[in-house]
Amino acid sequence: MIRAAIIGMGTWGQNLVRSVQGKSQEITFVAGATRTRAKAEDFAKQQGITLVDTFEQILADASIDAVVLATPHSMHTAQIEQAARAGKHVFCEKPLALDSASALAAASAAQVNNIVLGVGYNWRFQPALQEVRRMIEDGRLGRVLHIEGNFCGPSAYRFPKGHWRHAGDESPAGGMTGRGVHVIDAMMYLAGPITEVTAKSFRLAQDFGSDDTTSMLLGFKSGATAYLGTVIATAETWRMQIFGSNGWVQVGDVEHLHTWDLTTCMIDKTNVTNKQKPVTHKYDAVSTERLELEDFARAISQKKALVTPQGDAVRNARVLEAIIQSSAERRTVTVD
Repeated sequence: MIRAAIIGMGTWGQNLVRSVQGKSQEITFVAGATRTRAKAEDFAKQQGITLVDTFEQILADASIDAVVLATPHSMHTAQIEQAARAGKHVFCEKPLALDSASALAAASAAQVNNIVLGVGYNWRFQPALQEVRRMIEDGRLGRVLHIEGNFCGPSAYRFPKGHWRHAGDESPAGGMTGRGVHVIDAMMYLAGPITEVTAKSFRLAQDFGSDDTTSMLLGFKSGATAYLGTVIATAETWRMQIFGSNGWVQVGDVEHLHTWDLTTCMIDKTNVTNKQKPVTHKYDAVSTERLELEDFARAISQKKALVTPQGDAVRNARVLEAIIQSSAERRTVTVD
């Protein structure tokens, strides 16, 4: 059983705790620290978590194996480096960092200090998305030609003026940091590295805060293309449709935290003019938050690296950086 501490106990930090506390045989939360302690005291008591005042107190506690970061994006790299030096394994909410240099520094700190670093891209634990990957690997979907994605919702209206999520340096390119990076990660999981980005990002709905309307065209090393939109001043919705040379598959709904359905529509190779009806596949309910935290716990036990300097979590930060750069400079940016 991995003994973990939760750092940042707002809505999402509490959700991570609830996903495993009293349910998992692999990881449990025993301590926590947050910026506004008074707001978390009742929750901590209910969950059997000991609250302390500082991150440094957590790192000094030899009984704690790992820290889980549900903190503002700009804090991730420094906290990961500090925890790595203290010998604590780290699970960090996405994005790993807001630029590629910071992401690389975090991954390198984990490698040098021989600790496991995980990132909260929980979509990879969706049975439907895993099945899409199998369909690509075994050839059922054919060659991936194009992907369409969006991840939208009223996030711009949820937080008051002055909240950190409205800050341009915390949420550049609007919904990309809170939402769009999930879709980018899923696209790379299915189609491989992204090599080219053209983006536009604007604040249209309010007179304050970060951008609320961001759209992107993407090119992949494989030759596939994609487009992605994230609008955080509209009603909740998300969708990803993958077009292969043998047919298409689609996931998407309003709620993304439940277990997804998968819709497939394949070409009838005996008569390509015969229009096939889409088929919906359902999967048993799972908690992707629990699955990702348990995967992190097993990686610690098995001494298995999750995030590496050459891996997708660092690449994702580079893609985000390129999106920000493309929007600001109004040009296509190559992703190294």
